[in-house]
Amino acid sequence: YPWGYDGDNGPDQWHKNYPIAKGRHQSPIEINNKEVHYDRSLLPWFASYDPCAAKTILNNGKTCRVVFDDSFDRSVLRGGPLPGVYRLRQLHFHWGSSDDHGSEHVVNGVRYAGELHLLHWNPKYSNYLDAVRRTDGIAVLAIFLQVGKTPKPEMKRILEEINAIKTKGKEAPFPNFDPSVLFPKSHDYWTYHGSFTTPPCEECITWIVLREPIIVSSDQMAKLRSLSKNAENEPDLPLVDNWRPTQPRYFRMVSASF
Repeated sequence: YPWGYDGDNGPDQWHKNYPIAKGRHQSPIEINNKEVHYDRSLLPWFASYDPCAAKTILNNGKTCRVVFDDSFDRSVLRGGPLPGVYRLRQLHFHWGSSDDHGSEHVVNGVRYAGELHLLHWNPKYSNYLDAVRRTDGIAVLAIFLQVGKTPKPEMKRILEEINAIKTKGKEAPFPNFDPSVLFPKSHDYWTYHGSFTTPPCEECITWIVLREPIIVSSDQMAKLRSLSKNAENEPDLPLVDNWRPTQPRYFRMVSASF
């Protein structure tokens, strides 16, 4: 079913075609320090990414995505709350129509300008589609984008390709990129069990949400907003506000490593 972020097909409507979107383990959520549990048993997490695994960058009309080769354990995330090694499959962004909103998770009432998601799957399952059906199938590392004075030089590589993927359906080669250059200095994180923030909203994700945002410039955010959610031969509609509002936390525990 076609879905999007507009009134007629947006997050409020998703559950009609994807009933799990009304489930009890949905994401994103608001992370509130008063309700977070410090867990001394949480380990540090580690990512070892092979820059040669980066393949393409694309505009799918919903986001800007970088795709990686996940046919073997060449780029992996491990440690933290994870039971084993998870393979990097893709990264993508969520952003707003202005600098004062755009992130999906909210921290103590604060919504950031954007949010980067690095999506990994558990190779103990036969393939990605199988992993999506398992509660421990997927791990997403989430990093907030906060607007400051200085541009983040490591974002430049991605943003340089925006003109090549201006419209929906455009794809360009994107070799030799190590996404760990986008990490903040601190590896402190919150973790909880949740879902994809896009349909079908399967509840299979171990979220690792980093406490420290990365600083990007207003111009860099504007570059993301210059993408179009329509195809080349259609009217230019800016791709903005591709974020899902926060969902009820219900009985879930949010744990902190710090």
